[in-house]
Amino acid sequence: MTPPTRDNRAPGVLIRPLQETDLSAWTPLWDGYNAFYGREGKTALAPEITHTTWQRFFDPAEPVFALVAESEGRLLGLTHYLYHRSTTRIELT
Repeated sequence: MTPPTRDNRAPGVLIRPLQETDLSAWTPLWDGYNAFYGREGKTALAPEITHTTWQRFFDPAEPVFALVAESEGRLLGLTHYLYHRSTTRIELT
């Protein structure tokens, strides 16, 4: 008998890579992320940083990536991540 598996994903939520067409839906999530860390108003990031960050997600030479959570065509959340070398391994992967 196969033991039951547990699916922790929310029903109807798709986790997928960010797409260039997501900019207008991603921006409020990005703004909220930055506000959480105190980067709003006088301490807000310069627009050039947001623009450059967005471009990096789609540049194959950049190690920066983004995923979004989507439900019924609406973005609900985001995650940004990057790959970097390990300080505890020699292998590249």
